[in-house]
Amino acid sequence: MEFFRIKKDIPFMSYGRLTTAISLVTFVLAVFFLITRGLNFSVEFTGGTVMEVQYQQAADLNAMRDRVGQLKLGEVSIQNLGTSRDVMLRLPNLHNKSSAELSNEVLNALREGGQQVDLRRVDFVGPQVGEELVHNGLIAILTVCAGIMIYLALRFEWRFAVSAITANMHDVVIILGCFALFRWEFSLTVLAGVLAVLGYSVNESVVVFDRIRENFRKGSMRTRTVPEIIDNAITATMSRTIITHGSTECMVLSMLLFGGPALHGFATALTIGILFGIYSSVLVASPIVMWLGVSRENLIKPPKQKQ
Repeated sequence: MEFFRIKKDIPFMSYGRLTTAISLVTFVLAVFFLITRGLNFSVEFTGGTVMEVQYQQAADLNAMRDRVGQLKLGEVSIQNLGTSRDVMLRLPNLHNKSSAELSNEVLNALREGGQQVDLRRVDFVGPQVGEELVHNGLIAILTVCAGIMIYLALRFEWRFAVSAITANMHDVVIILGCFALFRWEFSLTVLAGVLAVLGYSVNESVVVFDRIRENFRKGSMRTRTVPEIIDNAITATMSRTIITHGSTECMVLSMLLFGGPALHGFATALTIGILFGIYSSVLVASPIVMWLGVSRENLIKPPKQKQ
C-alpha cells in the first residue's frame, strides 16, 4: 500500500554532514541538561509514601488533585487502581513530616466537604528501593541495546549494527534530555516508554537497511554509487514510513491529549521518541553506514568455488 510514489530519488546523503551535525548538537545539549539539571525522578525512584484509598462512588481524580495540590507537598501522583472507586496516591518524601503525618494530612484534605473516603493501605517506599529501580532500569536499557546490536550484526553486518545503535541511543538521550530540561516527572511508565522507543526506532532502521541490502544485490544498481543506493532505499520506503509512523503518532497523540495524567509521561516519551526515531533512522543511521564504508562486498558473499 502506497500513498504516493516518488519517481526521482531524493539526495538525502548529500545533506548527511548537515543532519549529523544537527544531531550531534542536539545530543550534546541533551547530555548537558542531563548533567546540569538531572532527571526529576518520581516516588518509585526516590522513595516516598504510597496510599490507597477507596470512595463510595467513582472518584473525581481532578478534584482530588486540586485538594492535594493545595497542601503543596510537591509532585504527587494520583491514579485509579483497578476500579473507578479505588485510587492510589504517591507522595514524595518530606524531611519535616513522617509518612503517617503525610497520609493523615492528605486523607483529611480528601474528606473535606463530607466525602466518604476509606484508607485501605499506607506504605513507605525507601530510597534503597529507588536506587535498585534505577540500577535495574539501566541494566534493562543496556540489555536491549546489546540485543539490538547482536541481532543487526547477524542479520546484516557490523556496520549496520553500530549505526543503528548510535541512532537509537541518540533518540534515548534526547528523550531524557527533554525530561531533564522541562523537569517532567520521570516515572516507571516513562522508562517503559523509553524501552518501547528503542524497539520501535530499530524497526524503522531495519526496514531501510533491508532495502539498502536489496539494492546492493540488484543488477540494475551495479553502476550506482553507495550514496545513490542509500538515497534510493530511503526514497522507496518514504510512503511506508509516512503511513506507519503517521498512524502510530495519531494514536500516541490521542493518549497524550486524552489519556490523563496517568498516561501523560508514557505518551510524551513515545511522542518525542517516534519523531526523533524517524529522523535518526533516515538522517543519522544511514549516513553513519555510508561513512563506515559499507559496500556490495560486505553484503554479498562470493560464490563458493567447486572443487
